[in-house]
Amino acid sequence: MTEYKTREQKRKFYDSSDWKQKRKRIKQRDNYECQECKRQGRVTIDTNEYSESAKRKKIQLVVDHIKELEDYPELALDDDNLETLCVNCHNKKHGRVFKFFRKEPKWNDERW
Repeated sequence: MTEYKTREQKRKFYDSSDWKQKRKRIKQRDNYECQECKRQGRVTIDTNEYSESAKRKKIQLVVDHIKELEDYPELALDDDNLETLCVNCHNKKHGRVFKFFRKEPKWNDERW
């Protein structure tokens, strides 16, 4: 059985044609909608926007392993272990929550 412990092993898997074909089929199966947003009563879909700076389509939806690839390599291409998520839900699931704080200017009495 193949292991997916190192960054190189994971990269090889995610670059494989088997994964790319599976990812496409899972997005189709899920109607190009984020399944977590759907469970929360929201709708997030792929809008096919293009990023001029990146010179490619903006990534808005990803196919996620419900049970992690590293821990369950035997489920790597199992349809029941895959679901479509938007980038925000995927980041939240993996603890990558980014908070953007706008720094409020301090009040300056001398300015008035």
